[in-house]
Amino acid sequence: MAAAVSSEVEIKEVEEQLVTPWEVEAKDGGKIDYNKLIKDFGCQKVEPEMVARVEKLTGKPAHPFLRRGVFFAHREFDKILDAFEKGDKFYLYTGRGPSSESLHLGHLVPFMFTKYLQDAFKVPLVIQLTDDEKFLWKNIKLEETRRLARENAKDIIACGFDINRTFIFSDFDYVGGEFYRNMVRIGKCVTLNQVKSIFGFVNEDHIGKVMFPPVQAAPSFPTSFPQIFGDEKKSKKIRCLIPCAIDQDPYFRMTRDVAPRIGFQKPALIEALFFPALQGESGKMSASNPNSAIYVTDTPKQIKLKVNKYAFSGGRDTAEEQRQFGANIEVDVSIKYLSFFENDDEELERIKQEYKTGKLLTGEVKKLLIDVLTKMVEGHRQARAAVTEEMVDAFMAVRPLPGMFD
Repeated sequence: MAAAVSSEVEIKEVEEQLVTPWEVEAKDGGKIDYNKLIKDFGCQKVEPEMVARVEKLTGKPAHPFLRRGVFFAHREFDKILDAFEKGDKFYLYTGRGPSSESLHLGHLVPFMFTKYLQDAFKVPLVIQLTDDEKFLWKNIKLEETRRLARENAKDIIACGFDINRTFIFSDFDYVGGEFYRNMVRIGKCVTLNQVKSIFGFVNEDHIGKVMFPPVQAAPSFPTSFPQIFGDEKKSKKIRCLIPCAIDQDPYFRMTRDVAPRIGFQKPALIEALFFPALQGESGKMSASNPNSAIYVTDTPKQIKLKVNKYAFSGGRDTAEEQRQFGANIEVDVSIKYLSFFENDDEELERIKQEYKTGKLLTGEVKKLLIDVLTKMVEGHRQARAAVTEEMVDAFMAVRPLPGMFD
């Protein structure tokens, strides 16, 4: 049943950087080379023309993450736009691996962008909580991963998703029926050699890891959700778009290779660069180092302390040198964070230019960032506090989504 590895599935060994669903590391603490990732992974760059087309089709301004190149790469996003223009349907799929009590800002990025896509295109969304994955990869007890899944669901709901268009599910609770049948179909098409090549598994890995990729692949196919999309004949016409960070690409290269062999359309992807750690951008934030990240539970005092103490600066050693030579904004973490979360394009450009030319000092830029992050985190905290256990149950209830395309 399994064919040779296709060009979409093949992973090339990259000496300069390591990017997998579980590890992101640049050589010698350097920067991730995203152009090289595009080339090595075989995806395409999101060009300005595509951003303009999104605005034209939706009648809404592009999200800052899109127009600033945070979501910088894609696989057949153009075909999703073609389908939407013709009146065809698509749905969104994204997810979260619950390994910590609360989310950090890097975790929020795909959900903030997915909410924009849901609102702009008025489409349904499925959100997978991979509590099984975290049990298999982390030293976390099974019941604890289930608890963390519900806690993370509260943070996700607080992003403002439309309950009439959104289904959140835990793998431990939902996998079965047609979802499991799709998992088995996928698994039969991928050899052990292929899964080792795609994910870097070794003989010493337990077989639980080998069985997991079909679990993450299955939501790409609409028949995994018969309660939402109806019978197989109707649902197979609906395409899937997956917003995610680019480290998740290996899962969906495998999925795209398998899809036509089991009678499905290939899922499309739109992929983000990594949200850098406070200490710099050689990789991504780590939940194992709380000082590398700003969490949605951090107090204003904690945010101020973390930014002032840990945010890597591109400014000069002294105020006099900064006034004379200006900052290197290409490596400055405060500027990078503002590029994510300062919504006003003109204000962002002003800050960049004044910092670059020495008019602004590092402390002044950090203060601007602290103000932006404090307001954002406080807004999220209030929204999360309003999420009840009953609301979580409602979002996670297995149910139809009437009017999901209205």
